[in-house]
Amino acid sequence: MEFGVLGPVAAWDASGGEVRLGGPRHREVLARLLVARRRTVPVSQLVADLWEETPDNAIGAVRTFVAALRKALEPDRAARTPSRLLVTEGPGYALRPALHAVDAWRFEEDVSRASVLSPAEAVPVLDRALGLWRGPAFADFSEASWVGGERARLSQLRLHAVERRADGLIRSGAAREAVPDLDAHVIDHPWREDGWQLLAMALYRAGRQGDALAVLRRGRQVLSGQLGIEPGLGLARLEQDILRQERRLEDPVGGAMDDPVGAVWSRAAAAYDSAVPAGSGARLEATAGLLRDLAVTGGSGLGAARQHRAAAVAAAERTGDVELTARVIGVYDVPAVWTRVDDVDEARAVVLAARRTLARLPEATPAGVRARLLAAIALDSRGDALAEGPLPLAAGAPMAEPWRLRAERAAAQAQSIVQTLSDARLRAFTLNGVFMQSFAQCGLAARRDAIGEAMIGLSREHGLVGPEILGSLVRVQALAGSGDLVGADMQADAADALAERHERPLTTVFTAWYRALRAALSGDPGAELAAYENAGHRLEGCGMPGFADGLPALVRLSRVVRSGALPGPEEFAGADWGPYGLWVRPLLLLGEERREEATVALGSVPRPPHDLMQEALWCLLARAASLAGEQRVAARAVAELAPVAGQSAGASSGLLTFGPVADFIAEATTVQAKVW
Repeated sequence: MEFGVLGPVAAWDASGGEVRLGGPRHREVLARLLVARRRTVPVSQLVADLWEETPDNAIGAVRTFVAALRKALEPDRAARTPSRLLVTEGPGYALRPALHAVDAWRFEEDVSRASVLSPAEAVPVLDRALGLWRGPAFADFSEASWVGGERARLSQLRLHAVERRADGLIRSGAAREAVPDLDAHVIDHPWREDGWQLLAMALYRAGRQGDALAVLRRGRQVLSGQLGIEPGLGLARLEQDILRQERRLEDPVGGAMDDPVGAVWSRAAAAYDSAVPAGSGARLEATAGLLRDLAVTGGSGLGAARQHRAAAVAAAERTGDVELTARVIGVYDVPAVWTRVDDVDEARAVVLAARRTLARLPEATPAGVRARLLAAIALDSRGDALAEGPLPLAAGAPMAEPWRLRAERAAAQAQSIVQTLSDARLRAFTLNGVFMQSFAQCGLAARRDAIGEAMIGLSREHGLVGPEILGSLVRVQALAGSGDLVGADMQADAADALAERHERPLTTVFTAWYRALRAALSGDPGAELAAYENAGHRLEGCGMPGFADGLPALVRLSRVVRSGALPGPEEFAGADWGPYGLWVRPLLLLGEERREEATVALGSVPRPPHDLMQEALWCLLARAASLAGEQRVAARAVAELAPVAGQSAGASSGLLTFGPVADFIAEATTVQAKVW
């Protein structure tokens, strides 16, 4: 099912046929739910939006409209089975289509994607985005107050896309192709100065200097004479540049529009280049700070920041300035919620550099510098990133692991130091390190919830956006693990609101996965599939391989495990298990009726990593051990899972569930033996 709002509101079935939605009120209810973007709209709000004067039977009428829409949207749904698309939730209704199923959402995604592409690459993406428009957004509800803001936002984004497409054509050497559409654009939207400048630039690049000058004069006349708007400096500056035939206008990658933000950036960067020596420590420290800001943009920005961070740390060490090295390492206080590192080699290099730097710091070094290095060690030593040699076996007894003990001590020492300091940002960074080292055993969700709560309180007191979002995400995981889904919902909504306001795109990757877990826990297979499809789309280009790798396959496996079945040999052929393959393999072998090999695999599999996935992976081992009769792994799994016996397996990851932990403990108990 697909939905269209970029024009009259419409829906199409899988074959492309238009769905008969009913009368105007039915279509208005559908449109109102689409504006809510998968969130619940209370019935009381629907009533207020549909009628200026509320009729006596308004609530009953809304329910009738919803029932008719459900029948139209899911004609094959069996009687008295819950809807998977238009769901009843709490006090109202929510429409839960996949992200790619709504034309406005696809349009926004393409416009956003085009912004990071080269001009030549951006043009076809913007062509596809603009081709989705069939008329004004929500054309049949132009007078409705509830849609005014959304219509205006989409319309402005469309104008922006038109101009970005023209700019891409000009920059990529296809200026002539941009002229006709720009000519129509300035006639329809004469108040947009960017349109006049783009048209003049396109004409100039097409060899029509006289026409370009005439357009600029006409633009000034329209703005001042007809609209009463004082033209900006951009028009006059471009006219002077054309008269002088400035060389920059011929540059195919030069700016086609007056960009005040870009101009400020360029001037500031040029001033910095001229004022700060190329090989100075100040330049290196500033670079590390820039990488910190780059990392929170997600996608390619996060990957680039991670890559260049290790190089910056190595360069700082080569200077021999130990305090500079400490600052370069410590300034990268990027909030991190996932407990597996994206790049093990980079993490190891940073941690080893931090340990060397700590050992060489003068006694008079400020306490805050030491705390930052210790927090960096705790943060980047998450999971088994710093393991020294093979991991201990799941079939063996628990044992001390030096690399983990060092990281836990670093977190504790950093927290002890910052108690006496007033640096709120450093205290938040230290709490992040403490969180990463709070996985010594299963069942510590309550401790992590307290850490998240402390992060939120500190952040609100001092205006720290990143740590506040991190605190909410930590609480989402912890509350989901302990079964408080209402509390987890509230924290996910709070994180999304902050992310939208402060442009933190990575946040919604985690909240989308939590909402998929929420759907799985609700027991609605249709809602679960749709939610995981949405979450899966967000993994593409998120820049977090340590988070994304293997997750889609694990989600598919979770449905099989919850059903009590074994994974079939063909069902998972070619599946990418990412870093989880070792712990999944015994079950896969059992599914292929290779019991002896499964027993051998259980005897050699390492204990699950001490991270957000450890409880889920212990449950997989418990089931495999119970089926294969592997007593040592079964006994170890029962002991490890005992603290979470009343919880849902994997829920504390905020990602997925394999079902009640108690079921796995019961299965493993039948074969366990005291072997230690």
